[in-house]
Amino acid sequence: MGTWRQEAPEGPWWPTYLSDDDLRTCRTGQEGPGRPSWCYGTTGIARAGQLAGIALHDTGLQAFYEDTLYRALTDQHQLRAVTDAGICHGWAGIYQTAVRAAQDANDPRLPRLCHQVAASLVTHARPHSSNGTGLLDGATGTALALSTLVDGEPPANGWDACLLID
Repeated sequence: MGTWRQEAPEGPWWPTYLSDDDLRTCRTGQEGPGRPSWCYGTTGIARAGQLAGIALHDTGLQAFYEDTLYRALTDQHQLRAVTDAGICHGWAGIYQTAVRAAQDANDPRLPRLCHQVAASLVTHARPHSSNGTGLLDGATGTALALSTLVDGEPPANGWDACLLID
């Protein structure tokens, strides 16, 4: 994760994708962070890094990625780029990842952050606002994340294990 990590005032970020040119020059052509999505954004990368820190009993690594997640999800520029409610690129995935990260966090800011992300999920989760009924981009995934919000805790049935965030 370190090879492509970029540093910015708003915190570390990773390119949305790597082009052939990026790979050849070992430099990204992306000028700044994209949306902090679960699938390829800082949110998903930060959760993976947090889990690595936990697995390795490396509290420094865990703290770095928890701070990275917090910074990405409080940066209004990045948050404005999130325009849908779905799991893959939208608020449902960001919320579900934040909930799982907060559950394991040493950083006390992450549980409080979930309330802010929840408000954005509710705002964007409107009828006919998602793309079909699928899990990743559709109403099903959004509804599952909303069920986490309603229950007030991560899902006991572990539906989000397929996202590799649990």
